[in-house]
Parts: sequence; structure tokens; C-alpha cells
Amino acid sequence: MEFILTNQKCEACRKDAPLATEEQIVHLIAQIPEWNIVTTDEVRQLKRSFSFKNFKQALAFTVKVGEMAEEEGHHPQLVTEWGNVDVSWWSHIIGGLHVNDFIAAAKTDALYES
Repeated sequence: MEFILTNQKCEACRKDAPLATEEQIVHLIAQIPEWNIVTTDEVRQLKRSFSFKNFKQALAFTVKVGEMAEEEGHHPQLVTEWGNVDVSWWSHIIGGLHVNDFIAAAKTDALYES
């Protein structure tokens, strides 16, 4: 059975939770091809920019992502500007990428597509 990210729920992340393995990352990033893995302050993160026609649409998307994040108990960095929202996911407590980040990124994509 395939592991479909949007069908998953983020799990509570503990300080001793494992980072996603390289094998997991290769498999999971394939499901979210618009996302990039970036390193900021030595921490690997998932990052994507979303474009909108105006600030009102960008702000509405930011709110939707925030509501989803609250439901999942996992929170991104959101930067909202006129016509653009940058979203970054990483697991702060473990200082890098966890499966939760890929789940949340896929759910962010689903919100954008709806």
C-alpha cells in the first residue's frame, strides 16, 4: 500500500524523534515536486513559494495554511507579501526534516489547488 501524504496525520514530534532518512526523503519529496529542500542556519527545510493575483488572496491562503497547521499541531514559517506566500516546513524540536514536514507540505499543496 502506498504512503499517500495527504491521507496522513502529523504525529506529535518529540525531542528524540528521528530525522527523516535520506531514503525517506527521496521517496517523500517525489510526492511534492514543487517543494525545494533548503538549508538555513544548518537546518534542512522544505520551502515553496505560492503566487496569487493580489494581497487579499495571499492573505486568505495564509489563513488556510495556519488553520491546517493548528489542526495538525505542526506549524510552518509563513511570509505573506503582495501576491506571494513563502511557506517553510521543518521540525524545530529536532532541527531538521521529519515525515510530518512532508505531510504538511502535501496538505499545503492541496489547499493551494482547491
